[in-house]
Amino acid sequence: MNFGQIALFACGAYGAAIAFHFDFGAIWGFVAAVVAAGFLGWVFAGIGRNLQADYWGIVTLALAEVIRIIATNEDWLTGGAQGIGGIPPLYAGLDGGARQLAILATVLLLVLAAGLACRHLMAGRYGLSIKMMREEPQLAQSLGYDTLALKRQLMATSSVIAAVSGFLFAHYVSFVGPEQIDSSETFLIWAMIVVGGLGNNAGAIVGAFLLQFTFAFIPFVKDWIGLPTDYVAAGRLFLTGGGLIAFILWRQSGIVPERIGGRRYA
Repeated sequence: MNFGQIALFACGAYGAAIAFHFDFGAIWGFVAAVVAAGFLGWVFAGIGRNLQADYWGIVTLALAEVIRIIATNEDWLTGGAQGIGGIPPLYAGLDGGARQLAILATVLLLVLAAGLACRHLMAGRYGLSIKMMREEPQLAQSLGYDTLALKRQLMATSSVIAAVSGFLFAHYVSFVGPEQIDSSETFLIWAMIVVGGLGNNAGAIVGAFLLQFTFAFIPFVKDWIGLPTDYVAAGRLFLTGGGLIAFILWRQSGIVPERIGGRRYA
């Protein structure tokens, strides 16, 4: 349970922002973001090598909060609490409609590429070793698997994906600030996984799409009912917490259950 996922996302977002702030260029910002996120994921895995899953989750949450505090106080690098704005959008040479379509196509292609890559990793013997380490870590060690190396490989891979998403997000909203990497965002990511389905890539994509679509739809519902604007943020928090509780109580396998041995277990 990695409750510090938002910190890996922050590597991508701040990589893009810092590269723009110091005129390094988007390519160098992307490289720095990926390298920083991969290294941070490797450190996360190393810290948790002797910890049980629940304690490791607490540690990663604390580390993510430390990174947020650093981003808030290092004004010279991150812009402090004011953040860094004015980040140029991707495909700045295109007009509004064409640019949005180009960004959408880029994001869809990257989601497809990430999904296929993760599916390939989990389809063979490597994927079986990962599942064995998750379910029976002592058995995996007795069979000769280096569980620490596996954890570091997994964390580095997921960190790179998170950094790419953070990089795209920064160029999409044109602003990066510490409030975007608050710990509550980690629980939003966790809610996406729980709602979509634990232990499978399709569930992660379904859960992310469903919650983001729901959040985008809340303002329209608010206007239809006639509620004040303050209810938008409260509604999003209610859906995140309520969705987590509902699925944990009544459908722990999520919308897309994990497939084990050719069967889906709900």
